[in-house]
Amino acid sequence: MRFGFGKVDITPRVGVELSGFGAFILRRSTGVRDRLWARAMAVEHSGKRMVVVSCDLVGLPAALTAQTRRLVQEAAGLPAEAVMAHCTHTHSGPGMGCYIGWGEGDAAYLELLPRRIARACAEAVRNLQDATLSHAEVPCEGIGYNREYDKTPPPAEALDERWRPAKPELTDTTCHVLKVEASGRTIGFASYFGCHPVGCCEDTRQIHGDYCGVATNLLERELPGSVGLFLQGAQGDVNVCVVHRPEAESLAALDVIAARYARAVRSGLQAAKPVEVDSIAFARREVVFTRKPWDRAKLASLLAEQETAIHAADASETDAKVRLALVRAIALRKLIATLDAGGTLQPPSEVQGFRLGPIALLGAPFEIFQAIKNEVRSKARSPIPLVMGITNDALGYAVDHTKAAQGGYAADLVPLICGALPLANVHNELVKALLDIDAAMVNG
Repeated sequence: MRFGFGKVDITPRVGVELSGFGAFILRRSTGVRDRLWARAMAVEHSGKRMVVVSCDLVGLPAALTAQTRRLVQEAAGLPAEAVMAHCTHTHSGPGMGCYIGWGEGDAAYLELLPRRIARACAEAVRNLQDATLSHAEVPCEGIGYNREYDKTPPPAEALDERWRPAKPELTDTTCHVLKVEASGRTIGFASYFGCHPVGCCEDTRQIHGDYCGVATNLLERELPGSVGLFLQGAQGDVNVCVVHRPEAESLAALDVIAARYARAVRSGLQAAKPVEVDSIAFARREVVFTRKPWDRAKLASLLAEQETAIHAADASETDAKVRLALVRAIALRKLIATLDAGGTLQPPSEVQGFRLGPIALLGAPFEIFQAIKNEVRSKARSPIPLVMGITNDALGYAVDHTKAAQGGYAADLVPLICGALPLANVHNELVKALLDIDAAMVNG
């Protein structure tokens, strides 16, 4: 086995819009609390190479993933299917253009970003060296609660070290840690955990990578010369224990939660045992996830409703409801234009997998709900299946059966914020797609 790591700073200039928290709120950064990074891990076995890069970003649109892959192929010779572009989903990083109105992307930043991410990947490939891989699964508690099925804890209670959610079974209670050693030292590591990383609110303006970015930066400082990747798991319905608080309170809680996570990863690095890797594999599929069958008449009717609200005599851009109606209107106009141009509202999306011996990284472009991850994990053929969201694109939530039936923000609104129709059966379809990828890699 050979491993290599690379790391490139992708912190935007101060003043760019930050991602998340509402429609057209003009949330511009005022400073940098923690740098943002693209961190890459390259793997080689028996002449086969692949690289996964984890970025401190809310998501990477498919077009930028494609550009990054082309640049990696030029620099390092890896085909597209051997490059996985993953994001941590921080809401204190730059707007990426993934979500209509939820943080405008900075044109100059987005133009330069793929080259920076590709540089991290190419650096990882150049740094390939003989190394050993170890793995541990260790307790990781007191980080988050399931926001769909549990109550938000009071901040003072959540910051007590003894706090645990009422329904821990609906969250991740362990994290996976991969440790890579060469010449007697740790050259890199990766940690995997599923929790929506966001603790801030629309009034916070400092750039940082949320708890997972802050924790990874801390661990790297403790292991000089190492590069650490955070791999975001099924975080669609799990919040950090302190969320949507004012800036001073959020930043204080950020350090507490980051320290809890770093402590868990630190214990994983100490407990990790060598993994026998007989082979590596990668696979990629284009999957059409069924969307609700809204025809042009339905879209036009919904658009008329939004335009009535937007163009009311007393409408104001300071009204959050008017701005949200505009988000919906922009999405509906885009969908109608696609239909009128002969396009499809059921486009394919990418699902991708990497396998390192018993460990499978199963990536999809959604914020995945825990129930979907649990089903994949129970049925996968790989001994250690790690279901990763926000991979190669950012397409909103993959909700479970219960939330799909209830509708609402995650199931119905967020797809429109992403410029797409709501998904019709994503629970079953995503489980099948990830299990198919897993089986393809196991079969070689």
